[in-house]
Amino acid sequence: MKKIKWGIIGLGKIANKFAEGLTSVENAELYAVASRDIKNAQDFSKTYQTKVAYGSYEELMNDENVNVIYIATPHAFHRELTLRCINHGKAVLCEKPFAMNAQETEEMIALSRVKKVFLMEALWTKFLPHFQYVSKKIESGEFGKVLSVKADFGFPAKFDKSKRLFNKSLGGGSLLDIGIYPVFMAYSILGKPINIKANAQFAETGVDTECSITFNYPNGVKADLFSTFKEKTPTIAEIKLEKGTIILNSRFHEPTTVTIISKAKSELKEFGVEANGYNFEAAHVTEMLQQRKIESDIWSLDKTKGLASLLDSIRNEIGLEY
Repeated sequence: MKKIKWGIIGLGKIANKFAEGLTSVENAELYAVASRDIKNAQDFSKTYQTKVAYGSYEELMNDENVNVIYIATPHAFHRELTLRCINHGKAVLCEKPFAMNAQETEEMIALSRVKKVFLMEALWTKFLPHFQYVSKKIESGEFGKVLSVKADFGFPAKFDKSKRLFNKSLGGGSLLDIGIYPVFMAYSILGKPINIKANAQFAETGVDTECSITFNYPNGVKADLFSTFKEKTPTIAEIKLEKGTIILNSRFHEPTTVTIISKAKSELKEFGVEANGYNFEAAHVTEMLQQRKIESDIWSLDKTKGLASLLDSIRNEIGLEY
């Protein structure tokens, strides 16, 4: 089986987590990394023992040995970098949120399909064992239909207008940074809502520091979602069904346990996860490339487009535009 050679653009915190996860993936190698600061690239390269460290993104894109590039920069740069990588013939795994808005998302997807180059949004939760287990449990119909979804994600972030989280030009705000996980949870389980209600509180820089969202579906089914930079929240996801409740325990978007409550019993399901969890999405992309696919069969580009559209709708409700 051909070994897939990876490159990484943007070498911050999330890139370190991904690189660590990639080390446990069969038939995958972190071959090259790139930063606009060559010393940063060299330090990262030394830590993860890559073959090459570049001081520019263009050099990495031009490296003929690299099969796929993981883009881990702030999301304001995702569109430009994804388009450039695809035009260089490089497959792309682009960190969530995929882009600043649905328009950028559609542009990125369109080029991928025209050029027939693999592209996927790095929503790692989708590939984690506990999430896969819950999805299959719901699909089985064992507990009947879903009645409601409730999910939150919050942590205290000290206001600093120079930081990415509070910088509007970099796509800051709780919704795109962490609110995407509760939104993704509801979207994955219930699909697109028929109605969206949302309200938010804002920092002086114009980004949301807190966002409360309700998705309404037919027959009274709903999802209540919440994100905040003001305080630590339980960060769990609770799915109520006709014959029981499934809880993805804290923190629900990471490798975690699942509690299943029915009339008969309450059961805690544990999942032995090797590495740090980022290996699952990396392994999936590696497999897709070995199969010469241009799109994931688990998290499709249409799903990414749908999620981006939902995030746009929420921002329209709260009056936030990027």
